[in-house]
Amino acid sequence: MTVAATRAALLGLAVGDALGVPVEFISRHVRQRDPVTGLRAYGTHHQPAGTWSDDSSLTFCLAETLARPEGLAGVPDLVDFGRRASNWLDNGYWTAHNQRFDVGGATRAAIQSLKRGVPPSQAGPRSEFDNGNGALMRILPLVFHQTWQAENLDLNAAWALTEAVASVTHGHPRSTLGCWLYLLVARGLVRGLAPAAAYEQARTLANYWLQKQAKGPVFYEWPNYGAVLDGTLPAVAEPEIKSSGYVVHTLEAALWCLLRHDTYAATVLAAVNLGDDTDTTGAVAGGLAGLAYGEAGIPAEWLAGLARRADIEDLAARLAGAGGR
Repeated sequence: MTVAATRAALLGLAVGDALGVPVEFISRHVRQRDPVTGLRAYGTHHQPAGTWSDDSSLTFCLAETLARPEGLAGVPDLVDFGRRASNWLDNGYWTAHNQRFDVGGATRAAIQSLKRGVPPSQAGPRSEFDNGNGALMRILPLVFHQTWQAENLDLNAAWALTEAVASVTHGHPRSTLGCWLYLLVARGLVRGLAPAAAYEQARTLANYWLQKQAKGPVFYEWPNYGAVLDGTLPAVAEPEIKSSGYVVHTLEAALWCLLRHDTYAATVLAAVNLGDDTDTTGAVAGGLAGLAYGEAGIPAEWLAGLARRADIEDLAARLAGAGGR
């Protein structure tokens, strides 16, 4: 792992998030009339231009945990991550301007459970109706863990690690599967594959592994990600791509944007202009596009306007350093 990769991932995610914050919850029809073309100020959450949301905040909380000694080896200290998430919710820790202005329902419920002493692995709500995108939006730093970066990827170990980290806020296997598929694609990008090749490799590995999970809980989640797993996703027409806060919709939308465009800017603008959950779709797509095109592919004016850019870059350096210990 290099600091270039961690910087590209964290900055790419935060910029995509910041592009989406001012227009969150606004429909695609409005975006078609008034497309986002760069950083905007105020809007939905009345925040200055360059402000990122809970998507980036919780990503940075996880990155902080992984940047600790041994954080990228073995089981991450999820108690530490839980404390950081609680500090974010209560005190504005790792927010753009020392103010939290958005939180998902399952994430809030999970943090309240953590405060009551529930173990992190059991804190995330786990019903079928708790499959928002709150685990997916923050999972990207996990791709730098040695389990995901091993030359010979152990898919069972990668699943177990992803499940443990996702379940802090989202305990249903559908959420874990979305995170796991996302990390499979991200792993390919970290290792230098082009987006289409990273996606095909991820599909091949995922389908092989899922076939071996017959009768297990995750096996029954397979159909929910059918368009991702059967390879038809890139050809889906835009009206069929949903951009809600449902984990399946967010993964499909982010991958669809990545596979249909060939620059960082085009990818994240396509994601944001799908409307609705714009900050999360932008963040999830932006993390992948950052890895695909590097920090140099992110428009300079967007980086210049990003809140706390220097702090994000420092965190990326520490995360990369943890991988070298």
